Amino acid sequence: MQRSFRRAGILFIVTSLAVALAGCDTAYYKTMEQLGHHKRDILVNRVESAQDAQKEAKEQFASALEKFSSVVAVQDGDLRQQYDQLKTEYDKSQARAQAVSDRVAAVETVSEDLFSEWETELDEYSSAKLRRSSEQKLRQTRRQYEQLIAAMHRAERKMGPVLTAFKDQILFLKHNLNAQAIASLQNELSSIESNVALLIREMETSIREADAFISAMASGG
Repeated sequence: MQRSFRRAGILFIVTSLAVALAGCDTAYYKTMEQLGHHKRDILVNRVESAQDAQKEAKEQFASALEKFSSVVAVQDGDLRQQYDQLKTEYDKSQARAQAVSDRVAAVETVSEDLFSEWETELDEYSSAKLRRSSEQKLRQTRRQYEQLIAAMHRAERKMGPVLTAFKDQILFLKHNLNAQAIASLQNELSSIESNVALLIREMETSIREADAFISAMASGG
């Protein structure tokens, strides 16, 4: 399946509409339908976007851990520069985490609207056979979605402890810029490594769930 809205022109339109129609979902959906993109398409697009954000966050947290590890291992050089490097990595990680949360929230918004619309439209069928078929697909899609969003939330929650640990180290170094302070951070390294490893595993699980969901939607599931 070719990914939805990947062409630059469509991305520009989608972004512009999202800004212009923020807070007015009905108008947004109506306009998108006129362009040939229904809630199902929008949901797939937002799942892809959340998946991309998780990939970027995973890489950033791994980069931050690598920088943190290298700084506490050296314990010499320009202490202010080392602090600035760690602060930069923390800020980047925080931004990536926020992007993940925002995109997961966007997925939830359109999924709720899609399932609500789908459920309502079941009553519009005159054919009992087609209604049963659509209802079955609705239940199946909802189960797949619930599995996906649960994985996304698990990965999202794992970012918090890592960010908290990074922030604690940054605050400590800010007021204790000396080699002894940096050396003391080694005591926290093992815990941070474990938290980042767990985060990355959850991210990878969520990314795989997104792939499975996108594939199922592409096949009409």
